[in-house]
Amino acid sequence: MSRDTVSEIRLRVRYAETDQMGVAHHAQYLVWLEHARIEHLRRLGVSYRSLEEQGVRLAVAKTQVRYGAPARFDDELRIRCWVRESASRLLVFGYHIDRPLDGIAIATASVTLVPVDGRMRVIRLPRELLDLLVAVPDPFKLSL
Repeated sequence: MSRDTVSEIRLRVRYAETDQMGVAHHAQYLVWLEHARIEHLRRLGVSYRSLEEQGVRLAVAKTQVRYGAPARFDDELRIRCWVRESASRLLVFGYHIDRPLDGIAIATASVTLVPVDGRMRVIRLPRELLDLLVAVPDPFKLSL
């Protein structure tokens, strides 16, 4: 896996992110995926802030998460992110979440985004952004 095509962040499950069973609540995964996606773009030299300043917003159109083992309070998680598909009006990111301590797969996911303007009308992605967001074959089986 190339550092340019697959990025990685690590985080620790906070107590506030868990339910009464001590398991990370399913809604938290979307927050973690967004964190990984923003960092992936940042490593490519793109910031969400600069995109918004250019009038481009990335609206979530579809999410799929396949949960495996539970993530629990204080677990360290590794979230890998890559571009699965890129087109002028569509971006699809893939994700693999595991626990690096034992390599247990926690979840796989896919998020589809569409570029929109300030009025929520679908627009084309800037060519320079598309040139950076090169799709790669899934480095992990997503099981979606």
